[in-house]
Amino acid sequence: MLRFWAALRIAFRALLRNKTRAALTMLGVIFGVGAVITTVSLGDGARRVIHQQIATMGENVMLIFAGNFSRGGVSYGFGTMPTLTPEDLEAIRREIPGVRNVSPEVRTSRQVIAGGQNAYTTIYGVSPEYFAIRGWKLKEGEFFTDNDVRRAAKVAVIGKTLSEELFAGSGAVGQVVRVGNVPFVIVGELQPKGMSLGGSDYDDCLIVPYTSAMKRLLGVTSFRAINLQAESMDIMPAVQEQVTSLLRQLHKIPPGREDDFTIRSQEEIMSAMTATADTMRYLLAGVAVVSLLVGGIGIMNIMLVSVTERTREIGIRMAMGARTRDVLAQFLIEAVTLSCTGGVIGILVGIIASKVLTAAKGWPTLTSPEAMIVAFLFSAAVGIFFGFYPARKASQLDPIEALRYE
Repeated sequence: MLRFWAALRIAFRALLRNKTRAALTMLGVIFGVGAVITTVSLGDGARRVIHQQIATMGENVMLIFAGNFSRGGVSYGFGTMPTLTPEDLEAIRREIPGVRNVSPEVRTSRQVIAGGQNAYTTIYGVSPEYFAIRGWKLKEGEFFTDNDVRRAAKVAVIGKTLSEELFAGSGAVGQVVRVGNVPFVIVGELQPKGMSLGGSDYDDCLIVPYTSAMKRLLGVTSFRAINLQAESMDIMPAVQEQVTSLLRQLHKIPPGREDDFTIRSQEEIMSAMTATADTMRYLLAGVAVVSLLVGGIGIMNIMLVSVTERTREIGIRMAMGARTRDVLAQFLIEAVTLSCTGGVIGILVGIIASKVLTAAKGWPTLTSPEAMIVAFLFSAAVGIFFGFYPARKASQLDPIEALRYE
């Protein structure tokens, strides 16, 4: 142990004799480790945001979309085909066990007018169960009821963003908004919910009974989607299988034919979203690792130069009794010291860069201790790998020839 600390002191003295050269050599490692920390932080931050946004969908949620994403070799967007009907909704409610809540969904974007103010917003047509499925909470007022759905009542619940645009915080409940020529009375205002998976504002919305949206605004008889909430996570695969079988039967789809609907669970949506984030993270981390390897090559180069410059010193040490393994260890420790010092500085640079990106661009970042430990160990491994050849070359010098070296 004493010999190790002595070798470490010698290594630091050797590096401090050429401060500028050592600093320039470490730059490759610093930038490499800093880039690794930054890219992993961006990836982890994106994953956290995805998990948070998936959680805003509610618990144990399954989405049934009209149309198939890829039907007959042609790719469709969800909701593009009128394949989900009120009969499907009632059949799911009646025949599928383990379903806690189910709500249809129709959607449109329209200009909404209140007094002298107007705004372009998203209008959702849903049932009262939709609020329980998505975990919406009320700021004030109340939700519309099943009776409102049966009557296609002209009532609505408003999101925080739209409420502030139209009423400037003066209170939306009891106010009247017009969508085209149809007036809706605001019966409730929602608590803020944030951003959706697609990056849109959940709170910039007007939510009305689905019958009102279908009859009074859109003139349609089918749904864009059906939102379903299972009793528990464990039974979701069974519920999905039963819903698929039921809808195929109702839509008279023969065996071997593709579905005319698409079912996605929270887990499937999360897997798809995180897979995209992970791909980008691995790609960026790969570029950062290449930068780190270039830094390792720089360490090898400078250590080879150091061996040449210190040939006579090596000969003197060997003449005084230093063994081959002592010289090997000495130069290996110098290489590792160089890379590890660069690694520590690189970690700090990565953390600072992550904070700057969050502050300047609003990009979510999450720097984990595991990422810092892995980056540090990788920088040490780079030092060992690229420092071994120069260290071995130094240890195999002939003492007599080394002493003659000028």
